[in-house]
Amino acid sequence: MRFCYAHRRFTLYPQSVDSWNLSAENYTDDFLKRVKDTGFDALEVGVEVLDKLGSDAAITEWRKRVNGFGLDIGALRSGGTVTDAQHGPGNHEKMHRAIQYSTLTGSEVINGALSAPLKYPTDRADQSGWPHSQGASRDQDLFFYDQLAGIYQGFCDRAADAGTGVSIEVHQNSAVDNSWSAKLVHQKIDRSNFGINPDVGNVVWTYDVPEEDFDHFMSEVAPISTYWHMKNLMRVHHPENNRTVFLRVPLPDGDVDYRFAISAMHASGYKGYMAIEGTQIGDQWEKDRRSLEYARSIWQELDKAGTPSDNGAVRTA
Repeated sequence: MRFCYAHRRFTLYPQSVDSWNLSAENYTDDFLKRVKDTGFDALEVGVEVLDKLGSDAAITEWRKRVNGFGLDIGALRSGGTVTDAQHGPGNHEKMHRAIQYSTLTGSEVINGALSAPLKYPTDRADQSGWPHSQGASRDQDLFFYDQLAGIYQGFCDRAADAGTGVSIEVHQNSAVDNSWSAKLVHQKIDRSNFGINPDVGNVVWTYDVPEEDFDHFMSEVAPISTYWHMKNLMRVHHPENNRTVFLRVPLPDGDVDYRFAISAMHASGYKGYMAIEGTQIGDQWEKDRRSLEYARSIWQELDKAGTPSDNGAVRTA
């Protein structure tokens, strides 16, 4: 199994910078060495990093530098709504740039969620842990998914020509936020280079009370998954306020049973990256190392033991 670092905090003294607005210069020699020494095989990189490099030649040289530390650029991040009238056109252009960049970086997947910016300034529906989630699947009509599928079929066809895959991330504040909506878009898009990113952490924190059992979600979505963000949270529920707050913790410590989740992915024959979506506070290197080592140990244990096949026999990985 290969592990990608989807860092969500970007610190290594003397740097402490916004992980969502990086430049190539932020990936210092010390940072890249630490990523490799921690045990990762690849990086997830936002499109904004490559935009700032400004030319194909500069992107190619930066890729060589990253590769020189024994790391691949495993995934590109290019998310956002593609149906919203105000923000959709810009996200279409960003996706087309990501496809172009994938040929220069060698990334095997372009991942994105479908969330849109908050529509009503006084609404809390863009925040996690409330009874309502803006843009959720429960508020969509079937024709919306037909429209979405047509757009993504175009993206996937272009990406196939570039030799890369496309994934939609299960995400709060989006129309793909649970297993049934993920399976629906997968069926409708129907492209061999398309798959789902089953970020079960986002299922945890979409609502104050999760709408789906986490184990059920993973069992349903594992067979159609091609990239996987892995994070865990502890829920602190305040039922009197219809509110839940969340504490982000390493993979072994939260509400999601990642032994079950990893087992579901292993049994499905998953071949993509396991992407550790890192901590946002505290010592990212210690917390993310714990998550990585925990996930790797379970996968190796499953490889060694073999997994049950559909007919009850045991198959080796």
